[in-house]
Amino acid sequence: MDTPERKDLRRANFEGTNLEEASLQGANLQEANLEAANLEAANLEKADLKGAFLKIASLKEANFKEANLKEANIEKANLTGAKLHLANLREANLQGANLKWTDLQGANLQEANLQGANF
Repeated sequence: MDTPERKDLRRANFEGTNLEEASLQGANLQEANLEAANLEAANLEKADLKGAFLKIASLKEANFKEANLKEANIEKANLTGAKLHLANLREANLQGANLKWTDLQGANLQEANLQGANF
């Protein structure tokens, strides 16, 4: 069985784009600009978002299971009900983010900025 090719979207500009329910599983989104993007209910399982810019993005119900969000800027984003199970959020900026009902089980939050985050 062939393995699907990993989507290479490094440094792509999706600022303000509607990606609701998008299938981006395993995509390479390193340093991508997703500021104010709508990623509600999107599947980003095992995606690489290292250094991505997700400031004020709508990430409600999005699946980030085992995703790499190291050093990502997720400031003031809405992550209500998002799945961040086993996600790498090391050194991520989650300042002022809404994390209500978010699954953070096993997530790496070492050195993450959680100042003003809403749990």
